[in-house]
Amino acid sequence: EQLVESGGGLVQAGGSLTLSCAASGSTFSSYPMGWFRQAPGKEREFVAAITWSGGSTFYADSVKGRFTISRDNAKITVYLQMNSLKPEDTAVYYCAADPDGDYQVPLDWGYWGQGTQVTVSS
Repeated sequence: EQLVESGGGLVQAGGSLTLSCAASGSTFSSYPMGWFRQAPGKEREFVAAITWSGGSTFYADSVKGRFTISRDNAKITVYLQMNSLKPEDTAVYYCAADPDGDYQVPLDWGYWGQGTQVTVSS
């Protein structure tokens, strides 16, 4: 079982990107999934999460209104649509699955992808 992110890249401030996280293993369709990010010299921080059904979503205050998390359980894929990007959104973005506790705590998540770089130029 693994998670593989894609869709990162270089974009100008104000632009948009969509990240994808493809999961191998049907059990992922029953897990909440989320996105975290880590900028150089900073701790990994929560970005967004979605319940297994997609019925509830959660966002960090810093991305609320700009980012949208969604999932397609038939494809076992979770997405992060990022709009109005800012230079401070620059980070490696990680997909995670199967939290056991607080969604905002990285240590509470059981599975992680390898990360995809997002760079926003000013």
